[in-house]
Amino acid sequence: MGDFAIDEECRGNRIVENIMSEKEYLPVRLSHLLRYCSVGAVVRGPDYLLSVMDITHWTDRAGNMAAEEITYVEQVKSALGITQVLRKPPVAQERDSGEIDGTCVPAVRFPLWMSCPRCGLLHYKPWHGLAKEEVPRCHETNTKKCLNRPRLEQVPWVLVHECGHLTDVPWHFLAHREAVTADQKQCGADWAQAYLRLSNTKRKKRKLRCGRCAATSTFDDRIPISYGGKWQQPWLSLPAEELDQPASILEINDARVHSPVTSNALVIPPESRIRKGSVVDRVYSTSQFRREIEQAKTPLAKKSVFQRIARELRCTVEDIKEALIEIDRGYPLYGDEITVGLLLESEYLALMGELPDLAEDEDFVPRHFTEKWKSLISTIDEKSKLGAIIKSIDQLVAVSRLKEIMVMTAFQRMNGKMVPPDISGNSDWLPALELYGEGIFFSISEDALAVWESNPIIVERAEQLRRRFVKANMNFGPSQSELIVNPRFILLHTLSHLLIRQLESQAGYPAASLKERIYSAKGSDLAMAGILIYVAVPDIVGSLGGLAELAAPQRFLRLISSVFDHAQWCSIDPVCAEHEGQGPHLLNRAACHACSLVPEPSCVYGNVLLDRAFIKGDIARELPSFLSYQE
Repeated sequence: MGDFAIDEECRGNRIVENIMSEKEYLPVRLSHLLRYCSVGAVVRGPDYLLSVMDITHWTDRAGNMAAEEITYVEQVKSALGITQVLRKPPVAQERDSGEIDGTCVPAVRFPLWMSCPRCGLLHYKPWHGLAKEEVPRCHETNTKKCLNRPRLEQVPWVLVHECGHLTDVPWHFLAHREAVTADQKQCGADWAQAYLRLSNTKRKKRKLRCGRCAATSTFDDRIPISYGGKWQQPWLSLPAEELDQPASILEINDARVHSPVTSNALVIPPESRIRKGSVVDRVYSTSQFRREIEQAKTPLAKKSVFQRIARELRCTVEDIKEALIEIDRGYPLYGDEITVGLLLESEYLALMGELPDLAEDEDFVPRHFTEKWKSLISTIDEKSKLGAIIKSIDQLVAVSRLKEIMVMTAFQRMNGKMVPPDISGNSDWLPALELYGEGIFFSISEDALAVWESNPIIVERAEQLRRRFVKANMNFGPSQSELIVNPRFILLHTLSHLLIRQLESQAGYPAASLKERIYSAKGSDLAMAGILIYVAVPDIVGSLGGLAELAAPQRFLRLISSVFDHAQWCSIDPVCAEHEGQGPHLLNRAACHACSLVPEPSCVYGNVLLDRAFIKGDIARELPSFLSYQE
């Protein structure tokens, strides 16, 4: 088995693999721990492939929970439908001496089979008994290819089931399965010996041959194999019911081997306005204090506990009692919880509103440039393109500071069953990260949208995508469960992607580092039409203000004007502009990799529901451009 840790200096994790009495460390980015390197994932190290163990093993040497609780996220939990406690991954740092200061997250070496790159001979756990500096090498002596004993490589195939199982390919069974079908005699398995040989055939299929009984078998990546009655992960094996569906052999790099499921939400007032360091904050954040007070049975015991905590917090006993009263009253939300359906609405209202008396330690700081933005109209021709842009944008806000919570709720294999991070689903906590950053928010004028989105041609074009979307049955997580596909959403989503691409080319931000949040809703209660483009990293000093500065009216006008210009033309036009459907489930129209698609981390909607025609228009189809209604 192994461990996983975070290096505070490089903000990376380290997976540790036990080799006899020694350990090796693999740096991994902290933000990847909930995604590409999360529980159940197969991670490529410098020498070996490793699989990250579930969160029940994230403990210190004494067996105690090593993940630190994230406080003041009750709104986020309520909005995402999460009842468990949220905790940050354990943090550790490697000293110059090689010792680890802190707690690591465990991992195991996987797959357990290695093969010779020259002769194809398979070896099971060939590293056993080797010294730290030694590497597994081929033991074949009958082949000239292997006279110099080439270094072994881990096999790149694993056995995967849609219920979440992952284990080694049963190579012995696979080599003899045709012999079993033909009712021929076969030899027994012996993992201590290397007798199975793997090679490629001319038809790109792979061939297995047993060196003891000469049984042979060919297979490809899609051959099904019965899984058996074990619930399997690389680090555990539990009894389970017989599975109806067979497992499949997949390559390690196949996206179906592991797909993390995460949910994100912004921390907004009142939780973002908590004054850190106050007595009520410290009592609320330290559940141990409250637990000790509750467990004190007699007045004398309670008095003793109060006095000890008061000394530790350097306050009076009365301060602590007042803090407990505030907590009992519902501090910090005081009953103001958010449901899934209200998540984006609450964020939208927080972005639109101006918050007075902002403190330096505030986690959510919007700065409005709306008045200065609207005043630009007096300096240019109202009937020009720039005038139309200014009139169409209702609010312009620089978000100079924000905090996002990312929670890993599950992972999938073969796009099948959701498997919780603790495997069993009985844990009272989930792994999460606090991401800090900044962004630009702007909203589109309802007056500008009202006439445009009621155009029958626009409505019908959006309806085609909506029907395809319903048929595709795609799911973008709990925060997007109430997504309504209509002209408003498609316009905002496409505009968001074009802005991300423009920020990459004009402002130097890598597109993969930028994220979007689309606020789209029609109705009398709360109509929303806004876009937040932001950057968030797991470091409170990770944002330097460059993105928020682009919200200054003059700079933003140049930026958004370029966005509308680039919406007019794609290098693959006219093919892209005239496409009836492209992308997954044909859920894009005039949108492709050359114009509108962004890297996977940047889009929460899977790079679908995009159409440049909603921005630029299409004369041949009598489809009006968005700005044509504002000029």
